[in-house]
Amino acid sequence: MSTLLTQTAPNSSTSMAPTFLLVGMPGLSGVPSWWTMPLIAVYLLSALGNGTILWIIALEPALHRPMHFFLFLLSVSDIGLVTTLTPTLLGLALAGVHTVPASVCLLQMFFVHVFSVMESSVLLAMSIDRALAICRPLHYSALLTNGVISKISVAIAFRCLGLHLPLPFLLACMPYCCPQVLTHSYCLHPDVARLACPGAWGAAYSLFVVLSVMGLDPLLIFFSYGLIGKVLQGVESREDRWKAGQTCAAHLSAVLLFYIPMILLALISHLELPITQHTHTLLSYVHFLLPPLINPILYSVKMKEIRERILYRLQPRKMGCAQ
Repeated sequence: MSTLLTQTAPNSSTSMAPTFLLVGMPGLSGVPSWWTMPLIAVYLLSALGNGTILWIIALEPALHRPMHFFLFLLSVSDIGLVTTLTPTLLGLALAGVHTVPASVCLLQMFFVHVFSVMESSVLLAMSIDRALAICRPLHYSALLTNGVISKISVAIAFRCLGLHLPLPFLLACMPYCCPQVLTHSYCLHPDVARLACPGAWGAAYSLFVVLSVMGLDPLLIFFSYGLIGKVLQGVESREDRWKAGQTCAAHLSAVLLFYIPMILLALISHLELPITQHTHTLLSYVHFLLPPLINPILYSVKMKEIRERILYRLQPRKMGCAQ
């Protein structure tokens, strides 16, 4: 490890280095097999859970509604995110491969952030969907038509690609004055941008991208839930309040699961809190790997329609004889 650090440390500003150095979980470099199996299990369970959600929504016409369409997009983003992260994680765990070519690093960085922004955007769309369903139930069908859903999907795609497409090219052209040592087991654009020489304007664009998505979306989501809570306070029927709350429970859990580790990481970085590398790395893994694993469970348990349709499709069919 120290040899790699020495080899990657430049004496002066340089253009994009041919490789970056990834950092694994501290203390586990000598026992790679210990965390290989959990990583493989997380990937396979995430793929199975989200694949099941995609399968059941695609097959069941009764689930072809706005709420379930957004859930479909959420599962796509979860599968894409965990698939993008897994190669470097397994490379570290299985073979101790710390170096990654700059082109591969920038490609992984692009897709990690595309799927992260897609997940954040879908969570925002789902919160607006729930707010309209609860606050404007009589106008819900008229407001969220197929045409509106299509426009929202295009806006999400444009937001993901439009914001992040320039970043790999900007970062590839920036001068670097620091050793090419990242602080994670995968490539993230704030991590790459911090290695740039002072005054590199690509780093400022990187900060703008982070704040415009991960700063704005949580505020709008919690504002939506503030409106929902205000409406539910005026509902006299306890049963109606319970039913409305249940429809939001899975989504709110997914929101908290996605944003809380990210907010903690941002606070730790901004306030320069003295935490161990173990804690920092673990929070990063929780932020990226836990939502794809837990989201399918949350929605299968909390959403009655999804649960019933999955159980119906999985139960064995009885073949009867004609009378």
